[in-house]
Order: sequence, then C-alpha cells, then structure tokens
Amino acid sequence: MARITGVSPRTRNPLLRLLFGFARRRFGRDASPLFGYATNGAVLGAMMALEAGMERAHRLDANLKKLAELRVAALVGCPFCLDIGSALVRASGVPERKLRELNDHATSDAFSPLEKAALAYADRMTATPVEIADDDVRPLLERLDEAQLVELTAAIAHENLRARMNHALGYGADGFSAGGFCVLAASPRPHEERRSA
Repeated sequence: MARITGVSPRTRNPLLRLLFGFARRRFGRDASPLFGYATNGAVLGAMMALEAGMERAHRLDANLKKLAELRVAALVGCPFCLDIGSALVRASGVPERKLRELNDHATSDAFSPLEKAALAYADRMTATPVEIADDDVRPLLERLDEAQLVELTAAIAHENLRARMNHALGYGADGFSAGGFCVLAASPRPHEERRSA
C-alpha cells in the first residue's frame, strides 16, 4: 500500500487528467506512482521529461534496455517496477525463459554474451557503492558503440531512480503482470543481509 495518498485519479486539473488518461491508454490501467508524483509539479515535470527523453532514445536494442531495467527493479525489489516491467518485457517478445532466469543471468545459457554483459553492468551500477571497472565496460564496448553505451547507462540509472522512488513511497504491484510470469526481487538483497546480521 502506498505511503502517500497522492492526487486523486478524478482530479479536476485538466493537465493531470490528460496525463492520467494517456498512461491508462498506454498501459491498460492506472499507473499509481503517477498519482504520487503529481503532488509535486516540479518533480512530475522532471520525471515526465526524463521518461520522454528515454522513450526517444533508440540507438540501443529496446529489449536489451528493458531487460537491464527489469534487472534493476529486481535488485531494488520494487514491486510496482517488477510488475509493470515484467509485463512490458513479455509484451515486447522476450521469451519467458529469460524472465524466469533473469536473477541467475550469470550462469544461464538463455542470455547472449551482450545481454550477460549488460545485466552484469546493471548489477554493478545498482550496487552500493557503485564500483565500475574498465573490465565491466570492455565487453559492452566490444559490442556497442559509445552512444549505445550511454543509452544503456542512462536506462539503468533511470530505472534506479524510478524503482527507488516507487519502492520508498510504497507503490506495490498494480496487476500489469496478471496472468503472466512476474520476475521476483533478487535475493538476497545486500541491505537486507546487513539488517539481519
């Protein structure tokens, strides 16, 4: 359950109604974090600008980008991002086996060398502290140009922002993956290990 009430989906604000309606048409249902973001116009504007910019970035294979984002959601443990991300990855044609084995990508033969390198990069970027070595980037630059690497890096960083905001504000699954497989949070998460120790 969300930790904040957010703006009502029935708001009288015409711009918010338009935005909420657009999201509903695009995803087939409400995207509840939007209601929370809408409580702060500057934050909502910044989030929407970043979303729009990332939507226009097409140098990198869309499925590779979505897999990396979904891996971040699993590492952060954001229920909303795992729910919607799993549905979007499935809808883009990624085989379900890759979703099922996402959290074991390093040892799975379901992923290409590029996918494994991108997912390992997502793991390194999502860790705290972030420690990226030349050896983490080298396998990516063997297969991607610099603009593609920048797009992948931005997608991973963007999902870290989304997943951490949504998780902190308590946004849970909204039923986007109903009837299909939904990736689970990666386990164990380092911050949970420290807390239980």
